[in-house]
Amino acid sequence: MSVLHLLGTAGDGGAETYFVDLVAALRRAGVDESCAIRRHPARRAALEAAGAPVKVLPFGGPLDIVTRTATAGFAKLTGARLAVAWMNRAARHTPKGPWARVGRLGGYYNLKYYKGFDTLVANTEDIAEWIVDQGWPAGRVRCIPNFAAAPPVGQALDRASLDTPRSAPLLLSMGRLHEAKAHDITLQALTELPEAWLWIAGVGPQEAKLKGMAAALGVEDRVRFLGWRTDASALYRAADLCVFPSRYEPLGNVVIQAWAHGLPVVAAASQGPAALIEDGRDGLLVPIEDPAALAAGVRRLLDDSALHAAFATRGRKRVAAEFSEAAVVAQWKALFADFGAL
Repeated sequence: MSVLHLLGTAGDGGAETYFVDLVAALRRAGVDESCAIRRHPARRAALEAAGAPVKVLPFGGPLDIVTRTATAGFAKLTGARLAVAWMNRAARHTPKGPWARVGRLGGYYNLKYYKGFDTLVANTEDIAEWIVDQGWPAGRVRCIPNFAAAPPVGQALDRASLDTPRSAPLLLSMGRLHEAKAHDITLQALTELPEAWLWIAGVGPQEAKLKGMAAALGVEDRVRFLGWRTDASALYRAADLCVFPSRYEPLGNVVIQAWAHGLPVVAAASQGPAALIEDGRDGLLVPIEDPAALAAGVRRLLDDSALHAAFATRGRKRVAAEFSEAAVVAQWKALFADFGAL
């Protein structure tokens, strides 16, 4: 008896990273798993290193007649009792069979792709409520959050390796270089924080625009565009604050990861961060698209070491209580058991 996970995207983003993290965590907990993914050599290597057999498939558009059939064959070969589709493209190619079908939603997706599925799993309560509001039966929706964990042993990235002063306040912004992530707001806020430096980790279509904006604002000397990184933990450990100004963010996994590393967060009050952060207690929320407010929130934490330390402590406690690997894996295993996949 096993679980088959399907991921139809080839990009590098938060959902794709968490896909690997969760599969690996479930394997450590003894779950028999396999994965059907779109071609991505590094992802395949990581999944196989975790002990999960991998099938690489096209996961193409409407004319793709290969993926569904090949997935069904792989599911039978691995003895799958449950198929978990991550996002719409995977759901579209998840075949019917003697296995249950579960959709894992990390956003407000079009539910037409999940017609006939047995259960939908949302990673926030807000998304779960939205699914029910769309007419999905409440008894077939579960909320299982993402987990976060800081490796017990790890070092901060040497700031000198990125030509960043050791004594300067260092802000970290994680996320795709996309309009939704509002890195432009952070760059504007940086003009009001002349002593601070900024690392932006991510790739995306706005890279050239953001680099040009940093030059136009006169902050390019204090900004480092890091591209896609596989050493996120080292980045969190090196920074003084995490800034998360997303215009649209259904979850905000960056918030949980920052908390796990004891890194205080200043975030825009988009859906995910606003649902996670208790403003003024374990983080600061500022209005969306407000560079001055973001700068003021950063300044408040940089100037108040006691508040900075309190946020770090409370964030770690939130992770331990609500977003630990053990707690989240237990919820997934309970779901798998309900479908006879354990």
